[in-house]
Amino acid sequence: LKASWGGGGRGMRAIRAEADLAREVTEGKREAKAAFGKDEVYLEKLIERARHVEVQVLGDTHGNAVHLFERDCSIQRRNQKVVERAPAPYLEMSQREELCGHALKIARETSYIGAGTVEFLQDADTGKFYFIEVNPRIQVEHTVTEQVTGIDIVKAQIHILDGFAIGTPESGVPAQKDIRLNGHALQCRITTEDPEHNFIPDYGRITAYRGATGFGIRLDGGTAYSGAVITRFYDPLLEKVTAWAPTPAETIARMNRALREFRIRGVATNLTFLEAIINHPSFADNSYTTKFIDTTPELFQQVKRQDRATKLINYLADVSVNGHPETRGRPQPKADAAAPVVPYLNGNVPGGSKQKLDVLGPEKFAAWMRDQRQVLVTDTTMRDGHQSLLATRVRTHDIAGIAGTYARALPQLLSLECWGGATFDVAMRFLTEDPWERLSLVREAAPNLLLQMLLRGANGVGYTNYPDNVVQHFVKQAASGGIDLFRVFDCLNWVDNMRVAMDAVGAEGKLIEAAICYTGDILDPARAKYDLKYYVGLAKELQAAGAHIIAVKDMAGLLKPAAARVLFKALREATDLPIHFHTHDTSGLSAATVLAAVESGVDAIDAAMDAFSGNTSQPCLGSLVEALKGTERDPGLDPQWIRKISFYWEAVRNQYAAFESDLKGPASEVYLHEMPGGQFTNLKEQARSLGLETRWHEVAQTYHDVNLMFGDIVKVTPSSKVVGDMALMMVSQDLTVADVENPDKDIAFPDSVVSMLRGDLGQSPGGWPTALQRKALKGDKPITVRPGSLLKPA
Repeated sequence: LKASWGGGGRGMRAIRAEADLAREVTEGKREAKAAFGKDEVYLEKLIERARHVEVQVLGDTHGNAVHLFERDCSIQRRNQKVVERAPAPYLEMSQREELCGHALKIARETSYIGAGTVEFLQDADTGKFYFIEVNPRIQVEHTVTEQVTGIDIVKAQIHILDGFAIGTPESGVPAQKDIRLNGHALQCRITTEDPEHNFIPDYGRITAYRGATGFGIRLDGGTAYSGAVITRFYDPLLEKVTAWAPTPAETIARMNRALREFRIRGVATNLTFLEAIINHPSFADNSYTTKFIDTTPELFQQVKRQDRATKLINYLADVSVNGHPETRGRPQPKADAAAPVVPYLNGNVPGGSKQKLDVLGPEKFAAWMRDQRQVLVTDTTMRDGHQSLLATRVRTHDIAGIAGTYARALPQLLSLECWGGATFDVAMRFLTEDPWERLSLVREAAPNLLLQMLLRGANGVGYTNYPDNVVQHFVKQAASGGIDLFRVFDCLNWVDNMRVAMDAVGAEGKLIEAAICYTGDILDPARAKYDLKYYVGLAKELQAAGAHIIAVKDMAGLLKPAAARVLFKALREATDLPIHFHTHDTSGLSAATVLAAVESGVDAIDAAMDAFSGNTSQPCLGSLVEALKGTERDPGLDPQWIRKISFYWEAVRNQYAAFESDLKGPASEVYLHEMPGGQFTNLKEQARSLGLETRWHEVAQTYHDVNLMFGDIVKVTPSSKVVGDMALMMVSQDLTVADVENPDKDIAFPDSVVSMLRGDLGQSPGGWPTALQRKALKGDKPITVRPGSLLKPA
């Protein structure tokens, strides 16, 4: 059933049962009346598997008529054409001549004048053609015919009505024998119909528009431009894009490229739907019919366009006008602050520690470290330096930009600590960066230096225990991405919690640096829990577990020079592994401690570039190099290049003024609370957000008291966070240790505290205080085995 006075599929119905005839005719007439003002309808033969083919004709007032060959219009939705092609790629030449001959006969018999389209259906099963109608107008899809014949149909129709005869130059239409096919053309109709919502036309303002261009691409439109308002009261067609090429395959490729070039924002479009159609195998092999869209559900499984350009522009505009959300209300960089300039050193990258490890392997490399009289140096600026001073906010751009200069100017470095710890989490959550990309860029820029990361044992780079296979897979990926030296630690110094990660590092052929977290004071008889015997025992246990290097991780900067001499002398006597010392300068004493450690035979030290040193960061690299210059333990680093690189980092640091702490100088209170350097500034910020800024000294004292209440534990991420959570809760609620320990007083412990006392982080030396554990768990049974052993593989 079809409407006599309309098109576009409106009023059209397939009637398959005699019982439906009266009802369908009534509904079809009603729809035709509403759409076209007349309710005339007619019936024709139904072709179930049909192709829609139409022939373009032109007739003049002198009795002449020609055809411009055929078009395929089989790609339809609800009988509305979506994609058109010329010529029909599935017709043989004999079929084309037959079809065009029929169309031309109709035009001549009717003395047709002007442009018209003679439309047929081809039965896809039998190949037979059925005439359906003549459309007495120029159709939307005339563009494909113009592209393959070179005839301007609109212009030709005007000249014909002016009286010019076909076959004369004035008409613009050659005689039939001179009309030739040239190549193939394909047209797509870009509309505001939303494929995800049943093709309901969208409306609104086009906020951004970019059309396609290039050889063989034609655009017909006018309603699509930036700022255009699309209403619901008019045809949803925005633009017609036509591609021409010598072959069908090349035509499809050009159309595909053109559709991908379009950018239309502000309203929904069918662009990705059109891409899906022309890239479908059935379109390429011409096996489609008019039911193609209705019977191909995968066309609707589209990959949504990301609109990255608009998002980026909006983001830049927002940040430029309003500032970054992370920095609003905070100090801003000076308007005239100099941009960081990388000090470049030309020439080839010399060999370094990376090449030595590749040649020697982990065991022999560790022996080489132990035998060196020259103290080896790790630069921590790219990881712990900015983690401790700037809340880990330094971006990949600033880190990767200077890595190449390190490689050329300071090839004597043992390693660059550039990954792991909080950098992984902050990169994703706050910087919206890919930490793996950072690793890749640094690896590419510094191929001669060991890249070092901090790995939290069973916690990986997170804050909870992960299944063993997750830790193993992460280590494998990190090693593949460029990490050579893994500093593995456990927040409670529980070696059982480190073994899975250590074994995974060993399996990848990388350096296992097992860290002992230092707390307490080995020279203080009142802190006997963490005495010299405890640390020596840990070193032996870690060596037995497969460590290549022993690290002493003094995360709070508690180790004093006198204690350092005793500790490192004892560790070197207890193990034949190299010793690597890491500390923080919160107290202002770390440089003296490092020099004492070097005098006592420590094999490697951590330091931060001058501009990123001091306070809660590491001691100053340039100063340590100068202090050791000319001695038998001179690290051999060039002081001039250290200063040049430090100038770069100074300019970088100025860009991150919003994340600077208000710590103006050394803080001897660290010996009271024992907070890790990375936590010290963060906890102050948390206290400020809770309105406890003026009660900081209470927070520091409570942190100390909570530590003792927990049994005097090792405090480093994530155990240090647990102590901080409890301290903030107690100060904000004006609770004392006696209140918390009182069995008759109900306490809502923070979740992190309950988790730790249950054993989710592991076991503390000497175990957990029994009464406190019982009160916090409220009847739950504690875990006494390695938490990872209870987790199912991911």
